[in-house]
Amino acid sequence: MSEENTEPDSSPALETVDGGGNAEKNITSTLSSLENIDVSLSVEVGATQLKIKDLLTLNEGSVLELDRLAGDPLDIKANGTLIARGEVVMVGERFGIRFSSIVDPSERVKGL
Repeated sequence: MSEENTEPDSSPALETVDGGGNAEKNITSTLSSLENIDVSLSVEVGATQLKIKDLLTLNEGSVLELDRLAGDPLDIKANGTLIARGEVVMVGERFGIRFSSIVDPSERVKGL
């Protein structure tokens, strides 16, 4: 006969929340523990596909046509997931990106 573990599971993910505001404290605590995680942010100007033989012929001065029109918003990605669209701006002597639209969070989750 095997013994069953009758002790209650004490993992934090399974804790019940009372009506005293503990849910908000738990969310705040969880979010603050995520604040220091590095995220790679990238901006995608456009893309194209080509054959390896065409790739090997590229050199300085070569021009590739991308799948995006001039003036179209650029894709802003966090760890490869589209989070927003925007446009390039100058910030002093550096490039920056101005967010023009944010992808709905439910759509971002679908991309994971």
